[in-house]
Amino acid sequence: MAEESPPERLVYAILGWLLARSAGKALNLRELTFEDGSIGRWLRPDIRRFERAVDLKTREIRRVDAARPDAFGNRLMVEMTVRTLAAYRALIEAGVERSCARKLVADIGWNIYSKMLALYSWPFRLITRDPAKRISRTIKALLWFPFNPRGAPGYAVQHWEADGNTYTHFTHCPPQSFVRALIASGDDRGDLEAFRESWCRYDWPGADILAGDGARGHYERRQTLSHGDGVCDMCWRGLGEGQ
Repeated sequence: MAEESPPERLVYAILGWLLARSAGKALNLRELTFEDGSIGRWLRPDIRRFERAVDLKTREIRRVDAARPDAFGNRLMVEMTVRTLAAYRALIEAGVERSCARKLVADIGWNIYSKMLALYSWPFRLITRDPAKRISRTIKALLWFPFNPRGAPGYAVQHWEADGNTYTHFTHCPPQSFVRALIASGDDRGDLEAFRESWCRYDWPGADILAGDGARGHYERRQTLSHGDGVCDMCWRGLGEGQ
């Protein structure tokens, strides 16, 4: 990856601080399963060692030769992916069993991602009670930043609305492409599975946050890039289950 500009370094430092706070919170609450079959909890010194390991892994993973998107928002999503993988690898190198590490990383990321979605959708929850309009307007805001589509190596997406639903069909996803570039470098730790269990599963509960009507089932996707499909065919439904 290319060298960051000073503003990017500042934003990435803030992101690192947020992720460290989220990780500390999750690790304080979670019982861990280790590769040797033992179960236990980390204390504060263990968490500090993990945080230092994440910093080291972040610098290592950034060296992967991957295409750099033009748009800053796209690069920010790649940086979040780098740190997701760094946390996952730091956990498994500390002896945490892989499925436990994947779930923990998903919880750490969701703590931040869900707050981002709530912040983006907050103005639209104030001005309309219609979940379809809330979803539509929030998706448009997200496609302005950070998912603004510039085409590969950035996000490539088709966006339209019909029958109260919003559709976003992504044909290129920089975070997913970065994970595949890391794997192609010859060092695979189950990174794609860790990415899929976190990033690719956030959309279902995320859509319910955007709708903000107390219902579930506002999202559908039949194909996923990280599964090897040619598109993430996302449908954001205005009406959830039971409505």
